[in-house]
Amino acid sequence: MSEEIFDIVNDRDEVIGQAPRSEVHARGLWHRAIHVLVYNARGQVFLQKRSLKKDTAKGKWDSSSSGHVDTGEDYDPCAVREVREEIGLVLERPPERLFKIAACRETGWEFCWVYRCTAEGPFQLHPDEIETGDWFTPEEVTRWVQDRPQEFARAFVLIWQTLHPI
Repeated sequence: MSEEIFDIVNDRDEVIGQAPRSEVHARGLWHRAIHVLVYNARGQVFLQKRSLKKDTAKGKWDSSSSGHVDTGEDYDPCAVREVREEIGLVLERPPERLFKIAACRETGWEFCWVYRCTAEGPFQLHPDEIETGDWFTPEEVTRWVQDRPQEFARAFVLIWQTLHPI
């Protein structure tokens, strides 16, 4: 399987080139990603525990779904694609945009759009992407992030603290 190619962007999130995934990550080049938070009718959020096969944040808890924007792809189609690929959730339209985070160390130099949608599951977790997943109340996640932030992907900690300031 050939290596993914990502768009490289400038400080205004404008595409200025392309490079293979390994080069983008090794050189800390700015690129794009999405995070989707899936909530159920009871207000719980579904979190995934990343597979140990992942190249970054192995075994860390993360957003319901997250992933890189492919070359030539925009954020909204990426969000729809990633929830389908990672948790088997088929969306008819892009989820609700919540906010955008500028590329920084915590995001791995990714500009990230954060989305929200509602679904009940059960989900079909992609075994190469996700070890496990579960539903948590926002209060449980807030306490967990405060007490043991090292158990989460760094981008998720930033996202959660933006959504739920202390």
